[in-house]
Order: sequence, then C-alpha cells, then structure tokens
Amino acid sequence: MILAGGMSTRLYPLTKQVPKPIIPVAGEPISGHVMRWLSSHGYDEVAINVFYLADQVEETFGDGTRYGVKLHYLREPQLTGSAGGLKQMEGWFDQTFVVVGCDDLTNADLASLVRFHKQRGALATIGLLEVDEVDQYGVVLLDETGRITGFQEKPAKGTERSKLANTGIYVFEPAIFDRIPANTFYDFGKQVFPELLADGLPFYGVNLKGAYWRDVGTPDEYRRATDDMLTGAVRVPGARATGVPSTATVSPTARLEGPIRIGDGAEVGENVHIVGPSVIGDRVRIGNGASLERAIVWNGSTIGANTTVRDTIVGERYVVEDGSILDGAIVANEPSPA
Repeated sequence: MILAGGMSTRLYPLTKQVPKPIIPVAGEPISGHVMRWLSSHGYDEVAINVFYLADQVEETFGDGTRYGVKLHYLREPQLTGSAGGLKQMEGWFDQTFVVVGCDDLTNADLASLVRFHKQRGALATIGLLEVDEVDQYGVVLLDETGRITGFQEKPAKGTERSKLANTGIYVFEPAIFDRIPANTFYDFGKQVFPELLADGLPFYGVNLKGAYWRDVGTPDEYRRATDDMLTGAVRVPGARATGVPSTATVSPTARLEGPIRIGDGAEVGENVHIVGPSVIGDRVRIGNGASLERAIVWNGSTIGANTTVRDTIVGERYVVEDGSILDGAIVANEPSPA
C-alpha cells in the first residue's frame, strides 16, 4: 500500500493545486516512481489512499498499468492518519505486505527487507538507513538481533542515540490490523509503533545498507532528489531521467549544458541557455533569450523571453513574465477564491 492521503503543506505553494503523489521528480510523478520500484520487486497489486485533490491522482495514474501495477484506490472522506488509512484496507491483505510513503524515492532491496522480516518471525519491520544529519528524521534504536529497542523523534544535533533513520518503508503481517482501532485517527509513529514496543511484540528494523532513499516532502529534499535522478545517483526502472524527446521542439540556437530533462511537447526558443541539472516539464514554453540554470519547471508553464531563472522551482501552469529574474525562488499558482 502507498500512503498518499496527506496535504504536503511543507511543499507549499507548489502543492496548493497539485497533490503530493503526483509532484514531478525528473518528469514523472513521485508515486509513479514508487510504483515502478514496487513492480520491479514483483508487487503487481497496489492500494493507494487518496484524499486531497483525489480526482487529480486518479486521473494521473488510472489503473496503474503504465507503472506496471494494478492500482486500487481508497478514497478517504476525511484523514485518518497513516495507520487509520491502512485500517480501512483490512481484509484486502491476507499475507505479508509492504507499506510505503507516496513521496519516497528509493532503490532499496525490498526482497531482502521482506526476507529479514520473515526470518525473524516479525509482526512489523521498518526499513532503516544510516544518515549523517538525523535531526529531520525519526531515529530508531536496535539491539544486536535487529529488534527495535527505542525511538527518538527528530533529535537535536548531538543528542541522537542512533544514526538510523526511519525510511517509512514497512513490512507487516495481517495481524497488525488488530493493533489499529477502526474509525479512529491513528498514526504509526505516534501510536502503533510505541505500543508494539511497550507490549514486547516481535518488532524489528533493518539497515538498508547501500540503498538510495530520499523523502521529497520538503523543497530542499525535492531538489536533491531531482538532481540525483538527473545525475544518475539513483535510477528507477522504466523512467527516463534526461534527454530530449522527439515531441519537443528545441531551437538550433539554444544551448543545453549538463544533465537536462525536457518533457513531451516542450518548446525551447531561440538563443535560450539551459544549464543542468534542470528539468523542463511537458508542454513548457521557453521564450527567446531566456536563461535557466538549475531550474525545475513543472508541466504547462511558460517562461517568458529574456528571463533569468536560477535555482528556482516553477509550479504547474505558471507564467513567468518576460524579462523577469527569479533566483532561489519557489513560485506557483494559488487556488482561485471560492
């Protein structure tokens, strides 16, 4: 199951009109990358809970075929938390299953995580990754067998008791549903996991050594994930990271330097200069004489003539006026007043 019900307020204003599951990372919706990763490990039946701008999510992913899975939607009338959303799928899972966040970009070896889980006879297992800066993550403490002995939530620098961060990749047995009350807002990190620990149940964590993982829920992490896709630091099966498709139109006088992904139907005008890592989304129009450096431009946007766009994220269908200078900015359309 992909957990996708949240509002993603940390990415505002980008996500005021675009729900988190479909924010583009190197031209593909982030949850599309997640589905392809799941498919590459043999998971072809995937559930996803939707709430915020749910119609957009369903229109984007359809039945999931494009991403190698059969997708089942859970429309939540109200948010019920990470565990509460899963609870509503009780009965759909009748064997060991995986839960992952909709904004996790990873190439982790899911098979080894599930194998560890089964070898330990675990009820629940968390995928972990060693990180240098742990103050933005939930930290997990393990004993020598991999059993979880404690947690720290976003510990201040210097107070951390572990460098192992919770990736939000979980393996569960169906009995986990017994630990989640129905019709209640319930959260894994704040309720289910502390209760498993307190009750001494078989609850484990495993270091996904050598794996790539990034939660793209903040602008900085989103930029890093995009750069990593463009530079080849992470590869997702079936995804095109860079290049110019045949459907795009690029003026012969345009200069493209470094890793750049140009989307379908994009138009790049005369004497445009683009320096990577940069992403130009589908149907983007870039006016003559524009200069873009380390830019991420979402689908349908217009970059006016003689503009400078540097270290900037431009949201979907946004218009940057001729001659504008954007440096270190995040710009996006606001929803129309009701």
